[in-house]
Amino acid sequence: MQSLSVETTKPLSEAEEMIRTQLSAVGFGILSDIDLGATLTAKLNKSVGNMKILGACNPQFAYEALSTDRSVALLLPCNVVLDETDTGTRISIPSPEVLMPGRPDITEPVTDLLMTALGALGDVIIG
Repeated sequence: MQSLSVETTKPLSEAEEMIRTQLSAVGFGILSDIDLGATLTAKLNKSVGNMKILGACNPQFAYEALSTDRSVALLLPCNVVLDETDTGTRISIPSPEVLMPGRPDITEPVTDLLMTALGALGDVIIG
């Protein structure tokens, strides 16, 4: 899936604090927090490493999107994935344009906000 991502040398816990702060600064709140690594280890006794999913939401853009198409609720909240690597943490967010094609009125400003939040942590990779 096409995403916006950034890699940092910080461990996952520090990277999480940083992205929470940056998302908040551009109007996103965190609605959910899933420790995927711990959950899969507990439920299946299998490891995917240290990985978390934060459910982020910008209320204004969520409302605008829902006002035009209620099925957008299937995409909410927006997943922010933190995946600890050998050299730090990779933070990835699905590309809004891929999730809502044909709605640049919503996806372009959301992409700009997410790029600002991620860009505060390093060079953003689009891919």
